[in-house]
Amino acid sequence: MDILWSPWRYAYIKSNEEKSAAVNGGCVFCGILNNSASDEENFILHRAEFNFIILNVYPYISGHLMIVPFEHLADLDRAAKKTTDELTDLTKRCQTVLREVYQPHGFNIGINQGKAAGAGVAEHLHQHILPRWVGDANFMTAISETRTIPEDLRTTYDKLKDKLLSR
Repeated sequence: MDILWSPWRYAYIKSNEEKSAAVNGGCVFCGILNNSASDEENFILHRAEFNFIILNVYPYISGHLMIVPFEHLADLDRAAKKTTDELTDLTKRCQTVLREVYQPHGFNIGINQGKAAGAGVAEHLHQHILPRWVGDANFMTAISETRTIPEDLRTTYDKLKDKLLSR
């Protein structure tokens, strides 16, 4: 078995833990929700009844969104049905909009629960949706410790904001 070491990910994980500990008793998502900055400054694209849609500020690729319940909980099986139903509906809406705006070849959609499963923010449930293209991962991430993201967060926000609201 070949192993590709990525030690730069540890710095990201540790910085996320430190940010989480400093914000709102430890939760970065609750901190964003209680922050006095505008939704635009926090990259919140849409607020529904039980969840909100936000850009991932550490994206793997342009268009990397997260759907996050307002309720602070870590596990999907502890969320109310109304929350998970809406989370699924919002995920479908995001997929439709991302397909329209970015014309990807596929999608990664998923929830990582717990640090061991890869959750960067393990204490607050959230679902990722990422548009993907054949060949969108390259040697830069592995060799140069650098992601190549073709647009900044503001551009992504502006592309998606009105389209998500109009659905």
